[in-house]
Amino acid sequence: MRVLTHRPKRRLPIRRGPEDFSRCAQLEASVPPAACVLTIRNRQRTRPVDLRWLRQIARELVRSLPQVSRIELGVFLVADGEMIRTNEHFLHHAGTTDVITFDYSELGARNPELKRLHGEIFVCVDEALRQARRFRTSWQSEIVRYLVHGVLHLLGYDDSRPAARRRMKREENRRLRQLTGHFALSRLARKPRLAS
Repeated sequence: MRVLTHRPKRRLPIRRGPEDFSRCAQLEASVPPAACVLTIRNRQRTRPVDLRWLRQIARELVRSLPQVSRIELGVFLVADGEMIRTNEHFLHHAGTTDVITFDYSELGARNPELKRLHGEIFVCVDEALRQARRFRTSWQSEIVRYLVHGVLHLLGYDDSRPAARRRMKREENRRLRQLTGHFALSRLARKPRLAS
């Protein structure tokens, strides 16, 4: 899996709506409601994705991070075209990739025990489909894997060296197993029901 992390000089704006603040207020336990902004947007048409279900999965993932005191996270589901443009523009790499993480936080700048998770994660749904076929898994599982992988990068995990890559992969697999135990990932493929 090819994963890239980048700390851009120019900060990309996190797109927020009033619904994001109220939904984050429902976070429990380890993350105070006022300390969470979670934005999830679908900017692709490859597969319909239930964003409400993905939001619940992301909420559970960030809630399981006891060392994080503040969360400002944008997750964007994109197609190959946007991922290629993002990859080439910010990372100067040709072609698409599965996930790109932009880290805007200054982890440990003031207090290393109270980390601030602040960034954006771009997930390529087209690449999730290809990787799912390759690894004989579901594209929904791949999307959640990329989300976990991006969050781990924001927590400071690195996959540039073999030993660090193995450590990160173990943590990624562990968190994916936890989420799979709590959520039916196949529900991501369903469109949310519209209220009558």
